[in-house]
Amino acid sequence: MTIKTAYNVAVVGATGAVGQKIMKLLEKKNFPINELKLLSSKRSAGKKLLFGNKEITVEEATPDSFQGVDIALFSAGGSISKELAPEAVKHGAVVIDNTSAYRMDENVPLVVPEVNSEDIANHKGIIANPNCSTIQMVAALHPIKKSFGMNRIIVSTYQAVSGAGAEATNELKVQAQQFLNEEEMEANLLPVSGDEKHYPIAFNALPQIDVFGDNGYTFEEMKMINETKKIMHDEAISVAATCVRLPFFTSHAESVYIEVEQDGVEVADLWKVLEAADGIVLQDNPDAQEYPTPLSAADKEDVFVGRVRKDLDNPNGFHLWIVSDNLLKGAAWNTVQIAQSLTKNNWL
Repeated sequence: MTIKTAYNVAVVGATGAVGQKIMKLLEKKNFPINELKLLSSKRSAGKKLLFGNKEITVEEATPDSFQGVDIALFSAGGSISKELAPEAVKHGAVVIDNTSAYRMDENVPLVVPEVNSEDIANHKGIIANPNCSTIQMVAALHPIKKSFGMNRIIVSTYQAVSGAGAEATNELKVQAQQFLNEEEMEANLLPVSGDEKHYPIAFNALPQIDVFGDNGYTFEEMKMINETKKIMHDEAISVAATCVRLPFFTSHAESVYIEVEQDGVEVADLWKVLEAADGIVLQDNPDAQEYPTPLSAADKEDVFVGRVRKDLDNPNGFHLWIVSDNLLKGAAWNTVQIAQSLTKNNWL
């Protein structure tokens, strides 16, 4: 078997926020690229983007765009992934998809490399990147679960507006200025752009991310519940989520309550496994007011954990505060990590 030393890579959605960060990470991490193809919608085709010192013209993504491509990194929306990912696979590419299109497909591995990188080996051409809020939570909880067992997770998220896209970020800026000018704030996008009713996000909190299901949970909440079970290979674990959008730009924060199976576990035990875990940074010193925040986590690849404390009523219960950049570890960096695992282990 011939093992390649450089790969033909396509980035689908190259002009978007996540696509841009994927490109920067491919360059920063010296990913072994032979040829880089940048793909987008017809509207964005023709733009020129820099990769290193080379200017690359963005092409329109079509079924024939993937001839000769080894790895295709998709971040252009679920409908595009549904349409073009199978075409990429037909041409021999391995797809790493950043949308929700294939996450719960039983034939598609759903991967956070620090948690279940071995699942990549079982791919059938498509590997799914989990939801941003799920990624940081399971990355932080996996070493605890591995060491002490875990039977329950309750999470409340505090999610950045960038998770809803560039238009929502711009709307927050406009609304903030309108509020400060004592003008009426115009709301056209959040909580869900396609819904009839919209609320301002500036100086507000919206307890709805995505549409509601029949069970009263939003799709975002159900993503966290179902994806966590799949990634952890544990259908029996109890997971509940409440997802909230807050008016800051970058990094999701989460308040997480867990119940471990092993008796006698103390905070120091959790600190020890978190400090030893890949991709996790423990920032937990209440005496010095040290804990992660969305601002401090922005533009960083790690998952940050603080405020680790024991529940006052349940000796097996613990509370944690988890923060990570939703566009990096929550999207672009996790995607590139999967690509690195593919090439390192010759799982193409």
